[in-house]
Amino acid sequence: MFRTLSAVAAVVAFCVVVLGSYVRLSDAGLGCPDWPGCYGTLTVPQSEAAIQSAQQAYPDKPVEHAKAWKEMAHRYLAGSLGLLVVALAVLAFRQRQVIRTSWQLSSALVVLIVLQALLGMWTVTLLLKPVIVTLHLLGGMTTLAVLSWIAFRHVITPDIALPKGSQYWLRLALLVWILQVLLGGWTSSNYAALACTDFPTCHGMWWPHMDIRDAFHLTRALGESRDGGQLHLDALTAIQWVHRLGALVVLIWMSVAARMLMQRENAKMLGWTLMAIVFCQIAVGIGNLLLQLPLVLAVLHNAGAALLGVCLVAINARLMNTSY
Repeated sequence: MFRTLSAVAAVVAFCVVVLGSYVRLSDAGLGCPDWPGCYGTLTVPQSEAAIQSAQQAYPDKPVEHAKAWKEMAHRYLAGSLGLLVVALAVLAFRQRQVIRTSWQLSSALVVLIVLQALLGMWTVTLLLKPVIVTLHLLGGMTTLAVLSWIAFRHVITPDIALPKGSQYWLRLALLVWILQVLLGGWTSSNYAALACTDFPTCHGMWWPHMDIRDAFHLTRALGESRDGGQLHLDALTAIQWVHRLGALVVLIWMSVAARMLMQRENAKMLGWTLMAIVFCQIAVGIGNLLLQLPLVLAVLHNAGAALLGVCLVAINARLMNTSY
């Protein structure tokens, strides 16, 4: 039961991450102006009386059913994931003598889910503040990674023997992934994905004009500079350009990691899978630039980042502890 529940929770977490990106990228993140309900109810207002009541309560936020339903669907699915994680933590504690992961890890997930709920609330109440949106994305990816680790540890026997240096490289690949997720979330939450639309240059230059200080000022509001003015193009360019540089680091790091895996007969498929995900992810990213950020490709880019994390977790779950 624990093995099945952990696998189901990991799949639901992946769906929550992808659906969350769809809600944000389709500009439905504020489809409901309050939290956890929608215009004061647990569903989207439908009747004429309910809509009038909602408009009276939130006169500056007209009811847009399409956006509101997207937002509530994400909340319903995230709530279901929360229940699954609580059930997983209870099972882990009750079966702590036989499960293959620590019950404390499952319990820590409950805390993470609570933090995710708070970040979801602040995303609405703080009007899509970039640092909150980015942390919310990171929390979702981290939840997916931990659930994937728990699930894989119950179906995979560690069998990839590598030198210590190679193991450290593969462990650190997870950190590289996390940092790139942060850069991607910061790019998306600041609407900087189309700050420059040419490739591989930016505004026709290999090193465009950039404002790093405004670009990565964490406490500012959406669209504002650190002094409260409007965030200008040089700052948005810096955000996207740093994300591009991060993608280059990811490509190099994961290529080396894939090469290490391909040298082991029982890990060749994992190596090829890792490279396929990375190259597809970069191709989708370039396509987003050249095609002006179509919604399908933008959501696929987020899904690709989630898949890359799951792949890295699967690889690390199979690493054996060796002394050479």
